[in-house]
Amino acid sequence: MTIPIAGAMLVRDRVLLVHRHPKRRAYPDCWNLVGGHIEPGEDPVDALRRECQEELGVDIEAYVRFNMAVSNPHLAMISFLVTRWRGEPANTAPDEHDDLAWFSADEINDLKLAHPEGRADLQSATRWQSA
Repeated sequence: MTIPIAGAMLVRDRVLLVHRHPKRRAYPDCWNLVGGHIEPGEDPVDALRRECQEELGVDIEAYVRFNMAVSNPHLAMISFLVTRWRGEPANTAPDEHDDLAWFSADEINDLKLAHPEGRADLQSATRWQSA
């Protein structure tokens, strides 16, 4: 069974990532995108908006689809590069994440990522400029 996941990369000149709580069953103690399961019948964009509100307390205003490599065959990652939002991101889901931080492309090199195969994708997101 494949699990659909919506993931968000909030980006300025850096990418915002969340640190998964060490007690989490899946991908503990790793940096990851904000996001989570797409509920049955839920549109991926609606899931994106819901997850960003639940986990960061922000309202999404502008986004583009952005592919990120994920090698887990049980996950269907639908990721978005979020370029504008209302509110200041905060950790509003401390049971899921114990930290959040902004990272440059160089800083991403040294992170323990939930999906290290997506490292280059995260780094390229830091260079994204709106048209």
